[in-house]
Amino acid sequence: MLTEMLPILPPSEKKIATYIIGHPEEAIKLTAQELGKRSDTSGAAVIRLCKSLDLKGFQDLKFRIAGDLQKTAVDEGFRDIKPNEDLQSIIDKMTNNSIQTIKETAELLRIDEVEKAVQLLLNAKKIHFIGVGASGIIAKDAQQKFLRINKTVYAFSDIHMAATLVANGDEDDVVVGISFSGETQEVAKVLELAKQKNMKTISITRYGSSKVTEQADIRLYTSATREPTFRSGATSSRIGQLQVIDILFMRVATLKYDETVNYIDVTRDAIDFITKNGKKKQDKS
Repeated sequence: MLTEMLPILPPSEKKIATYIIGHPEEAIKLTAQELGKRSDTSGAAVIRLCKSLDLKGFQDLKFRIAGDLQKTAVDEGFRDIKPNEDLQSIIDKMTNNSIQTIKETAELLRIDEVEKAVQLLLNAKKIHFIGVGASGIIAKDAQQKFLRINKTVYAFSDIHMAATLVANGDEDDVVVGISFSGETQEVAKVLELAKQKNMKTISITRYGSSKVTEQADIRLYTSATREPTFRSGATSSRIGQLQVIDILFMRVATLKYDETVNYIDVTRDAIDFITKNGKKKQDKS
């Protein structure tokens, strides 16, 4: 989290973050005032850093640092492919990157925030998933999942269509903005429009404050680790976003388990009916 946010932090907060990254064992033993003094800043700057990191406070920051220090597994980090890389090496690297993304995303998700998001989705009259580019594919995946359990769901990568639908929505609707960078202007604007209509808003972005998260009532984060340079199809970010969608879907499903099973059975039968009828027509032709 600190490494990811470092380039965009204000100067005083950047000094504190740099000190923590270089001296994590010492940082967890200090008070906010002491940490401020060690980093040539102030206790107030330490508290501002915690706010920039979207943490509950200094103790939350120290708890997360301590948790990282207790990890014993060797972290290989995200690895990019090289020119003329052999197939086995690509398989190993992509597998490692996906596993790391999933682990980091799980660490960044706050149970209370996820639960709030679930309750909104559970009770929503309509759900609007908004994403541009690769994030638009995630929105479509979310739509497919929630449609199968009889939720009224829309997914748009066409921002004009999204804005039109949101403009005609009401306060019982929920809008979910998906953007890896969190800086997708169009997604931020749709969430802003939704808030003007008193709709509830949820963001799914990489870790840190951004234009999109500023417009969200509930902020959910995916892996903060930087994408490898060669990121065709936004590989790592896509895995993290899909993980968050799956978690939200599974939680909603388990809270209405019997209904969910029934809806899934009905939709499966409908798909089988269409598929079988289509196959019979093909056989006859």
